[in-house]
Amino acid sequence: MATKNLRNDMEAVLKALQINDINDGISTGVNNWKPAGARLESYSPVDGELIASVVQASKDDYEKVIRQAQQAFLEWRNVPAPKRGELVRQMGNKLREMKEPLGKLVSYEMGKSLQEGLGEVQEMIDICDFAVGLSRQLYGLTMHSERPGHRMYEQWHPLGVVGIISAFNFPVAVWSWNSMIAWVCGDVCIWKPSEKTPLSAIACQNIIQDVLRDFGAPEGLSCLVIGDAKVGELMTNDTRVPLISATGSTRMGKAVGTAVAQRLGRSLLELGGNNAIIISEHADLDLAIIGSVFGAVGTAGQRCTTTRRLIIHRSKYEEMKQRLVKAYGQLRIGNPLDESNHVGPLIDTHAVQAYLNAIAAVKEEGGKMLVDGGAFSGSDYASGCYVKPCIAEVQSHFKIVQHETFAPILYIMPYDTIDEAIAMQNNVPQGLSSAIFSLNIRETEAFLSAAGSDCGIANVNIGTSGAEIGGAFGGEKETGGGRESGSDSWKAYMRRQTNTINYTTKLPLAQGIKFDL
Repeated sequence: MATKNLRNDMEAVLKALQINDINDGISTGVNNWKPAGARLESYSPVDGELIASVVQASKDDYEKVIRQAQQAFLEWRNVPAPKRGELVRQMGNKLREMKEPLGKLVSYEMGKSLQEGLGEVQEMIDICDFAVGLSRQLYGLTMHSERPGHRMYEQWHPLGVVGIISAFNFPVAVWSWNSMIAWVCGDVCIWKPSEKTPLSAIACQNIIQDVLRDFGAPEGLSCLVIGDAKVGELMTNDTRVPLISATGSTRMGKAVGTAVAQRLGRSLLELGGNNAIIISEHADLDLAIIGSVFGAVGTAGQRCTTTRRLIIHRSKYEEMKQRLVKAYGQLRIGNPLDESNHVGPLIDTHAVQAYLNAIAAVKEEGGKMLVDGGAFSGSDYASGCYVKPCIAEVQSHFKIVQHETFAPILYIMPYDTIDEAIAMQNNVPQGLSSAIFSLNIRETEAFLSAAGSDCGIANVNIGTSGAEIGGAFGGEKETGGGRESGSDSWKAYMRRQTNTINYTTKLPLAQGIKFDL
């Protein structure tokens, strides 16, 4: 798989993105500094080859960055919001120019298909467009005062330094969901990307660097700090960072949330998902099979919105099983930069072992493999990161079904009534995405009601995977409760202030209180 053509193509991509093996692991948006930490190497799960290496940031490096960010905030908060939006507009244009090389790097470094890599960059472009419009819509409310001659209103001010901790599976989009909105809100950002995908983060910083410089943005507006969990701990415990936006596992999110809460800071958590699709007796199965298969195997099962459970009406159960087996038999697994393939590799061999452990747990609990799993070997899968998407027939109460395994394992189970199906869908610790395929309006409305899905995302006749920029993204329960991207999620990046103005010569007190001197 590590063909000469692939390596030559990737060398051109790295050159276009100004990446080589001496890249620095910290940046304040305009100038790169020389960090003092150990070197971090990024290997591609596509072919197992070393892409490049980065020098990680030390504690002293982090201190330099946070001080620069604080200084930048003092200037940036006073820039009018529409002008801040203009900077983001220019960033969006630059991303349009660099969409192809950045998309290819995302695909190569993370292992998702080229179509998905390019789609992730398109999400960045879309959030830039959204944020530009938002820069003229940071609305507050006015309200009537109970005191004569008084006016009340609320306004929103920037928070300050926003810390962004992103995961490997969306190595660039999640940063943009946070940073573009934070910037138009008047904040500055420090980004700690996943150690598994540092080069994609460096590429983003390189892409926007000229835009920042030409715009005259203060150095420290966009900061990048590459390092291990210790860097994340510095950020989450830092009182100078009022908001931490963290994406990753529930285990990580609990640690971040606890640390931030202890200092009474704010956290925006986007954590695990254990997403289900209910396939009704009234479902259009042609739609359902497409939504189910893509949701289960897209990004090799490494999306937080991946479909992990199918809850199928008993009358459609056998037919769906047959369709699923046939569809999985048509999947092509291999180099994700080859657009004829459907499924690429897992991120690393640790993920492969977690996948194998989950399959073993299914069998130990009495589950039955409908489509067998396993890892690939041989020269075409030299990285050791390729696995077979598999399907298991299980009971909803199985311990392994309650757990999110970041791999292409699909659990299927039957149901008899819609109330039973909704209860099964909700009976997991996570609450990110959910879906129902049904042409029965009573079922779909029940699914969307307060007594229906308990997830942050609930879809009808589309799958669990994928989200549009216009809607707030996030979930409940152990998914963390955070919301990013669309709707009014911008409020997470700002502080609300209520103002009362007295334009009279008297000072009446609220609630009719008398206080005469």
